[in-house]
Amino acid sequence: MYNLCMKNITLAIDDETLDAGRSYAQRHQTTLNALIRELLAKTVLSNREAAVSEMFRLMDEHPGNSQGKCWTREELYAR
Repeated sequence: MYNLCMKNITLAIDDETLDAGRSYAQRHQTTLNALIRELLAKTVLSNREAAVSEMFRLMDEHPGNSQGKCWTREELYAR
């Protein structure tokens, strides 16, 4: 699930939250590092999935109509 080439980061967390996180991780037989990595991945991926779903919803709601127009490659890539 995770890329084998991981980067280290530094987080600033208050003592109470850190202790609670360590206890939670221990109760769930994982590490605090793995817990944070999993929570971050779930948050980021769910946001990405929600964005993709919203884009498809908007595309379905507003179908385009080119009125038969076909563009050339040059027209599509013109800047």
